[in-house]
Amino acid sequence: MLYIICILLMFTVMICYFKIANHYNIIDKPNERSSHSEITIRGGGIIFVFSTLSVVVLHPEFWLPVLGILIIGVISFIDDRITLSGKIRILFHLTAVTLLFVFLNIFQLFPWWMCGILYIIVIGIINAYNFMDGINGITGLYSLVILGALQYINYKISAFIHPDVIWLPIIACFVFLYFNFRKKAKCFAGDVGSVTIAFYILFLLLKLIIQTNNYSYVLFLAVYGVDAILTILHRLLLKQNIFDAHRLHFYQILANEQKWPHLWVSALYGFLQLVIICLVFFTTFNFWTLFLMINLPLALIYVVLKKKLMIKA
Repeated sequence: MLYIICILLMFTVMICYFKIANHYNIIDKPNERSSHSEITIRGGGIIFVFSTLSVVVLHPEFWLPVLGILIIGVISFIDDRITLSGKIRILFHLTAVTLLFVFLNIFQLFPWWMCGILYIIVIGIINAYNFMDGINGITGLYSLVILGALQYINYKISAFIHPDVIWLPIIACFVFLYFNFRKKAKCFAGDVGSVTIAFYILFLLLKLIIQTNNYSYVLFLAVYGVDAILTILHRLLLKQNIFDAHRLHFYQILANEQKWPHLWVSALYGFLQLVIICLVFFTTFNFWTLFLMINLPLALIYVVLKKKLMIKA
C-alpha cells in the first residue's frame, strides 16, 4: 500500500511540475548540439529529488546523504535555469560529497590521499553521468537497471540497506520513464535529474562496496564509464574543450549521425549493462579479470565501430 501511495504521489508531483514548468518557461530549446528537434519541458528529473525526500521521511537516519542530494539537486536545478560558473557548481558538489563521505565513514576508513582520490572519482562519475543524459530514455532506463541489480543484491546476496531506500528511486525511474521513454518525450531529466540519480546510485554502490569489500560492483557503471572516458580522450585528441557541449559520445553517433531511434539506443545501453551485471553476479572471476574481460571489449567496440560510423556519416 505504501508503494502505491508513492506511485500516485510521484505522478502528481510530475503533473504539477509540468504546469509550473510551462508557466515559467522551463524548457529545453534544441540547438546544433542537441539530439532532439522539439521544445521540451526540462527538469523532469526533479522526481528523483522528491523520491529522496520520501526516503528521509520514512527513514530519518539517512538525512545526511539526502541533504547532500538536496544540495546537489538544488544547484543543478538552478544551473538548468541559468548557466552557473563551474567554480560555483564544484563547491556545491564538494559539499554534497563531503556529507556522503561523513555518513559512510570514508574519512575513518581510508587514508587522506585515498579520500582525495575518491573525491575526484565520485565527482567525475557524477558529471560523466550527466554528460551521458542526451537522448530519450537513456538516464531513466540505465539507472533502473542498476537500481534493480542493487535491490537483487540487497534481497538475495547481501542485505546492505533498507529495501525502501532502493524501491523509492526505482518507482521514481518508472514514473519518469512513463513521460520520457517516448519517441516524443514529455520531459527531459535536466541536470537536476541526471546529477541527482547519479549521486544516489553512488551512495548505494559505495555503501555496498564498503560493506562487502567487493570492488567488482563498480562494473555496474561500465557501459557509461567506457563511453564517457573514451569520449573525453577523443575530444582531448581533437584539442576540444571537454566542458563544452558536443555530439561525440558513442550513443550520440548512433542517434544523430546513424539515425537510430533514441529508444533503441537507450535500450541497447541498458541491455549491455544488464549483461555485464549478470557476469558480475554469476561468474567467479576476480575483480581485475572481470574488469579487463568487460572493459577491453567495450573499448574495442567503441574505438573500431565509432571510427567506421563517423566515416559513414
